[in-house]
Amino acid sequence: MPVPSSDFKKALKRLPDADKEKLLLRAVRRDAELYETLVFELLPEVTVEQVYEETTDRIHELFNVAVTGRLLNRSLNKALGKAVKESARSRRITKDKRLEIDLNLYALRLIFDNYTGQFDSPYNGFYVSTARLTTRTAQLILNNLHEDLWLEYKPELDDFLTQLHGRSKSRNLRFELPRELVLPG
Repeated sequence: MPVPSSDFKKALKRLPDADKEKLLLRAVRRDAELYETLVFELLPEVTVEQVYEETTDRIHELFNVAVTGRLLNRSLNKALGKAVKESARSRRITKDKRLEIDLNLYALRLIFDNYTGQFDSPYNGFYVSTARLTTRTAQLILNNLHEDLWLEYKPELDDFLTQLHGRSKSRNLRFELPRELVLPG
């Protein structure tokens, strides 16, 4: 992303308010994420909880559409990838790292409640993607949240990790899947 120069900033300050408004409206029409970020920052009625609800609805819909695919394992893998992107997008909009973690856990709950049968498929893409998301979410918790919040997420993540380790595919992973969420200290 380009860094605005001092000449650009000075020229922007000299613009009349009407021209600034036109410029801003043109920018948000071209970039949906910029629009959602500005809506979140400018409108007091848009909260993190509302962004969470909207994003969980989109993630739920992604997995509902995946179930109708012909190749279920591949469709679920694509849905998982899109769900991760939705989580990251919500974090960029709100600047809330905990929101990304909660949305990742929502996607993992959907998977472990409804689609663990696909872990036994001869195709391991969905299993590997789920294992990576679980590991990444554990790392996000350890790196971005206060120690007191770790305990809130530990039982659920440990359950996910136990279920993943219970599959024969866990031995064939190219990365280390932790047995449980190990808290430092």
